[in-house]
Amino acid sequence: MAQQTVLVIEDEPDILDLIDYNLTQAGFRVLRAQDGLTGLAALRRERPDLVVLDLMLPGLDGKELCRRVRSDKELEATPILMLTALSDEVDRVVGFELGADDYVTKPFSPRELVLRVRAVLRRTEERPQGQGRLQLPGLVIDPDRHRVEVDGREVELTATEFKLLQHLASRPGRVQTRDALLDGVWGFSFEGYGRTVDTHVRRLRQKLGSRRDLIETVRGLGYRFREEE
Repeated sequence: MAQQTVLVIEDEPDILDLIDYNLTQAGFRVLRAQDGLTGLAALRRERPDLVVLDLMLPGLDGKELCRRVRSDKELEATPILMLTALSDEVDRVVGFELGADDYVTKPFSPRELVLRVRAVLRRTEERPQGQGRLQLPGLVIDPDRHRVEVDGREVELTATEFKLLQHLASRPGRVQTRDALLDGVWGFSFEGYGRTVDTHVRRLRQKLGSRRDLIETVRGLGYRFREEE
């Protein structure tokens, strides 16, 4: 298996060294940047497999960098793990609204960070067995091509959004609790991270446009994908 590359954009040297050391020990090739503009240039030049992105950066902050990545057709599918000292739930939600795939707050466990990086990369790469091309009225989900079409038009989804849609669509009519979705899609059971699911569902519905109602909210429980009539 080819060595995977992680770009770490972090302005605090000690934290940057800590992340670099632990990811290198875990077998990753690590690229470093200490400000947003340098990080964005490195991302465009190197095309890493994943970005660990601090929010509080000099010059171009992490939120704006994430916004630029998600609006760039060549970069938008790059997985992003946000890293910040801001632990308020509002900040987490804003990060996910901008398209982050995961979120780790400082102070953090280096071991947990490595596990989160691996989990995001696994979501990017894996294709669940037994789930081939799914075609519904107005919606096509093609795992082999990592492609989704709504009313004949391709819709760009992040790796996490794609896996969330596929997870729901492959279980029509079955209620999926937030905890079950966190475990099945994110690969972790994060206590108190139910809002993560809600935020991703909201973004996914926006991208599905006319087919947004295929994802139904089951009040007090979670979500389900509407069964075909």
